[in-house]
Amino acid sequence: MEHLTVRANGAAFHVAQTGSGRPLLLLHGWPEFWLSWEPVMTRLADRFTLYAPDLRGFGASDKPDGPHGPDQHAADMLALIDALGLERAGIVGHDVGGGLMQPLARAAPGRIAGLFFFDFVYPGIGPRMAEPDRLNNIWYQSFNQLEIAPKLVGATRENCRAYIGYFLKHWTHRKQAFDEVIEAFTDNFMKAGNLAGGFAYYRAAHSARIKMLKGEAPPATPIELPTCVRWAEHDPLFPYAWTDRLGETFADLDLAMFPDVGHFPHREDPDRAASEIAAFFERVGWH
Repeated sequence: MEHLTVRANGAAFHVAQTGSGRPLLLLHGWPEFWLSWEPVMTRLADRFTLYAPDLRGFGASDKPDGPHGPDQHAADMLALIDALGLERAGIVGHDVGGGLMQPLARAAPGRIAGLFFFDFVYPGIGPRMAEPDRLNNIWYQSFNQLEIAPKLVGATRENCRAYIGYFLKHWTHRKQAFDEVIEAFTDNFMKAGNLAGGFAYYRAAHSARIKMLKGEAPPATPIELPTCVRWAEHDPLFPYAWTDRLGETFADLDLAMFPDVGHFPHREDPDRAASEIAAFFERVGWH
């Protein structure tokens, strides 16, 4: 595994790189950073060149000056693709990564061979996310926007470990998925700026989220790129039933349930995750 520092869009990005073959860009969610992808990367390195950046605000990448949402992250990643010298790449994303892949795909479809998603937010979820019996699942999206949030969570290492560890455990179905890396995740989010840097996504995404929850999100032109979605069977945050409107956002959609995992399929079952990713991009094919 090589660790690169790549300048793009006015910032320095940390990128983990391994393997050889056609390029895949792996985009993490919250509360994650590049390390979340390591088990999948080691399993795909014989077939693809894998690039796993820390998004701006996360890991060892530069931090944003203020709110930094899907559109800003998409601009960062398009500039990163340029800086890495990639003409076309396959894009794989989860959670926040899946959120930014949608404006990225609309901005630069010619640079993308295909889109592979694990569980993420898309407009078709709509008001369901805020139904009364769901409120206990989305409270963090409001808390993470508060100015006091990084001070509270980062007050001690124990606080940070408890907060980050709660989501990594609560959102999984296979509860041991992050046990061996929980200290590394805690170390990461205790680094200067990383809690606030991750929270900046929620501050930037808030207005669009409110429109979605009100059912007022404007209709968007469907994305035409080949798209594969493997959605967890047991995601407590984003239930599989919410995949019912994916076809409105993605015109060329291959959707299937990913069995026996929670919100983090790539970490809970990396063997199957790697197999699904490889099968899709081998089917799509590009030069």
